[in-house]
Amino acid sequence: MIEEITVTGKYSVAQTLNTATGLGLTLQETPQSVSILTHERMQDQDITTILGAVNNAVGVASEEVDNVRNSFYARGFRIDSYQIDGVPTSWSLGGDSGETVADTAIYERIEFVRGATGLLTGVGDPSASINLVRKHAESEALTGFVDVATGSWNKKRLTTDIASGLNESGSVRGRFVARHLSGESHVDYYEDDKNVLYGVVDTDLSANTLLRVGASYQHSDPKGTVWGALPTFFSDGSKADWDVSKTTAMDWNRWETTNTNYFASINHMFGNGWELLANYNKLLYEKNTKLLYVYGSLDKETGEGLNAQRYRSDGESQQDSVDVQLKGDFGLFNQTHDFVLGALYSEQAAETFTQAPLGGDMSGGFDRVDVGNFYEWGNLQEPEWADERVQSQDIETEQRGYYAATRLSASDSLKFILGGRVATWLRTGFDWSGNVDYGNEDEFIPYAGALYDLTDTHRAYVSYTEIFKPQSNRDANGEFLDPLVGKSSEIGLKSRFLNDRLNTTIALFDIEQDNLAQLDTDFEETADQKSAYIPAQGTQSTGFEIEVVGQPVDGWNITAGYSQYNAEEASGEDVNTDLPTKQFKLFTSYRLDDLTLGGGLNWQNETYSEGTNPAGSSDRFTQESYVLANLMARYEFTDALSVQFNAANITDEKYYSQVGQFSSYRYGTPRNYTLSLNYAFN
Repeated sequence: MIEEITVTGKYSVAQTLNTATGLGLTLQETPQSVSILTHERMQDQDITTILGAVNNAVGVASEEVDNVRNSFYARGFRIDSYQIDGVPTSWSLGGDSGETVADTAIYERIEFVRGATGLLTGVGDPSASINLVRKHAESEALTGFVDVATGSWNKKRLTTDIASGLNESGSVRGRFVARHLSGESHVDYYEDDKNVLYGVVDTDLSANTLLRVGASYQHSDPKGTVWGALPTFFSDGSKADWDVSKTTAMDWNRWETTNTNYFASINHMFGNGWELLANYNKLLYEKNTKLLYVYGSLDKETGEGLNAQRYRSDGESQQDSVDVQLKGDFGLFNQTHDFVLGALYSEQAAETFTQAPLGGDMSGGFDRVDVGNFYEWGNLQEPEWADERVQSQDIETEQRGYYAATRLSASDSLKFILGGRVATWLRTGFDWSGNVDYGNEDEFIPYAGALYDLTDTHRAYVSYTEIFKPQSNRDANGEFLDPLVGKSSEIGLKSRFLNDRLNTTIALFDIEQDNLAQLDTDFEETADQKSAYIPAQGTQSTGFEIEVVGQPVDGWNITAGYSQYNAEEASGEDVNTDLPTKQFKLFTSYRLDDLTLGGGLNWQNETYSEGTNPAGSSDRFTQESYVLANLMARYEFTDALSVQFNAANITDEKYYSQVGQFSSYRYGTPRNYTLSLNYAFN
């Protein structure tokens, strides 16, 4: 029996998902917690980056490393796996090619599957996986929109999205998306300049065969980019309190990134209903940087004591991957069952070259320059750079995976999902930390789940999986930590109300890990190693999540969720305390004829990190609990023309966007607004 579920509302989807199991299951059929950010939700809330999506999705959190790099987390652990159209893909090596601030204009929706997804992704933490679903060329008629926006700090944005049939029969269809963004920032010197291009062509080779080819291009060339963060402490051990505009960058700093993706896929439906899907992806990340890293012991009275490392680099990371999947259903014992078989192979290579300033103080193995009075920051000029380029990174990563899963129907009400993956992940070469040679081969990762229909509207589920993750973190002796190993289990209830207008999920989870990397805050930086980690043993995270999404009445759309967990190592000591253990996220909108009003709030509890301050005393750096609130309004002059206003952080909350580095931190974005004019045509 094939279940048909119709989900109404703008903030959920009825499509099947491949993110967790590859079986093509609906939200109700997937035995894990799944959150969706639809195109309509991102448009209503003016979410334009992957970082913005994470910050507004239930059960996930972020930490800003600097202007370009960000780390994502769920259930107390880092998210380091993502997919594009269901195909596992890696962040660039070093995480510095701008993917986390990549634009969402080219995506139809973003899926967050929480818990371990080792069946498809293989390598990673049992936290979550992010699936970016590209916009496809499905329309045979000319349709699209043009959107012009302006906002705080001289923001200017132009977006267009056009789709149409390309031949008379409509068997060949195309779609084109473009966006330009420029503007300044609440941070001194920072200016943004971003261009996004995307094109895809869908061709029906026959009634049963679809060929899709396309490419995307994202180029970002920001000015005044920060490397690192603001100093937390003065030399006497007291804490600093800077203006949110304060920066450790200069106007000549750059962090230019270019992300290019070429892709092709073919999908064939056999006469018996089975489906064969093959994907090819080529990802090319390029970077070019001129940066400052500020460090040292800051005198509270004079503003003296800080140094800066001047750094210039260029490099690229290239990944080629092939993914093949066969899935379908079969009959046995008067029931219909599902099956999927797949394989993935990818190669990634990355290299980085650096240039030193001419005449700089190279003591300690890298450039040092006296900052002077940090209170009068702004006079550190760009140096003349040496012509010689020194290679500081040359890394190759190979990933292989073979997986299979089946959904067995014991009855119309009871279904079991069983599967496994054989995964290989290897990395060799060298980087700033020294020679690199680690990974694992032919690791088996099991997956099991069960779903039982308690009633027509309530479905209970349970799932279990294991996962492993080779680690690049080193201990105080410079040795790589052993691979992270763990297991994840989840039990939950998925319910539907009001004729499927409203969907709810309640999930309880338990995660166990060994060798979880924890920053060694007592490690003293050396010329060869700037940080060290301790492998925490017996780490356990237990918690629960509740999510509500749908359209309870015509015109009213809502998505809300609460998540809570407790993560400890075997001794009972908390781990990853810089991450929120409790979060509540809400966004809702209501349409009154031509006017739509909406708003939301994100709340998180207290976070902190601990270490030794410059005065030699044990200390704690804390971010108190806080709320970020936002509002939106849209008025439709006609069916085609509308104007929209968005305001974020309307209370102008001053908060830290990360506290995990202890000795340095960043501020989150203060109150800001966007005003946009949209013209749609079809």
